[in-house]
Amino acid sequence: MKRIISIACLLVGAVLLAGCPKKATTIQPSTAGKQVGGGSASTAPGGGASTNGGPLGGDNGVNGAGGEGTGPLARKVIYFDFDKAEIKPEFADIVTASAQNLTNHPNLKLKLEGNTDERGTREYNIGLGERRAQTVRRALMLQGAAETQITTVSFGAERPAAEGDDETAWARNRRVELVYQP
Repeated sequence: MKRIISIACLLVGAVLLAGCPKKATTIQPSTAGKQVGGGSASTAPGGGASTNGGPLGGDNGVNGAGGEGTGPLARKVIYFDFDKAEIKPEFADIVTASAQNLTNHPNLKLKLEGNTDERGTREYNIGLGERRAQTVRRALMLQGAAETQITTVSFGAERPAAEGDDETAWARNRRVELVYQP
């Protein structure tokens, strides 16, 4: 009985997410010689660059000298292997820096957006995106972030970072984005 209720809840959630419009992307003008997007882009799988920059609620020394946004806190995307929800070792510094940032700024909020590549059913991808976001959430909380600071959402394959039907595009789409809230 519990399993049937769980499946029904998952299907209702997937239907509700299907009706949500995509968020418009806005680009803010650069200021006095600073690059839009945090100064440095993290390298995404397949050689692409992630351009998820923006203010993070403070520099804590992890961004590098002068708050230019060059450290692990400037990188806000964690990539995953195919059909996996385990954080790869090369992304541990992002988790550590983000947890420290949340711990040092108790009013800061973080939304974890789980994403998948296009392979798999819609329901499976929503579940996998949620598992990925929850994995990052648990890792942040184990390092001191408060439960109330972190929310998760799964978009499944609905918000691809790269279009294409090859491993390069799929690798860029298997991710959790860390989105700091105002």
